[in-house]
Amino acid sequence: MDNGFFKNIEKKTGVNMKDIFDLANSLQNANFKDEKTVRGVIKKVAQLANKPVSKELEDQIVKSIIQDSKSIDFNTINKMLNNKK
Repeated sequence: MDNGFFKNIEKKTGVNMKDIFDLANSLQNANFKDEKTVRGVIKKVAQLANKPVSKELEDQIVKSIIQDSKSIDFNTINKMLNNKK
């Protein structure tokens, strides 16, 4: 991909693309049925996005991923983030 493309994303989001790629690589073999792993991923994403995640929201996301066997997609996460109280 074009390096300018990534620079443009970094400008708009404030997130370093290297950090995104590092996170993506670490998720390739992650066990999403393990609560500790899922909580770690949530915290890392929140840190990268510079968005606080309440304990309640974290618990909801963990439950959704582990217990409800929902697929992990941006729409599901977006709905959870937009419905936070």
